Amino acid sequence: MGYSELARKLREFAAERDWEQFHSPKNLAMALNVEAAELLEHFQWLTQEQSSSLSPEDLAAVAQEIADIQIYLVRLSDQLGVDIGSSVEKKLAINAQKYPISKAHGSALKSTKFEE
Repeated sequence: MGYSELARKLREFAAERDWEQFHSPKNLAMALNVEAAELLEHFQWLTQEQSSSLSPEDLAAVAQEIADIQIYLVRLSDQLGVDIGSSVEKKLAINAQKYPISKAHGSALKSTKFEE
């Protein structure tokens, strides 16, 4: 399902339940943050290895949290009229400038820490 179709379905879902009144950008941003925290909870205290090999039950729970995050992100972008695809393309171009391969390859440094 494409972004436009997903946004339309979520818009209809909210409208049918009269939830539009609650879906202000502020509330959606807050809900998005809450769901992101719930995602983190599944990984809290796991080692790197454990976080990469979740049980089927844990993976299903993580998938539900990822879905919640995506739902709120799409609702927020829809309310603000932000095209996610276009925004990602623009941000990727910015990041390509900030993180040139010659300096960023194999490095986790923030771009401000690169030596000139």
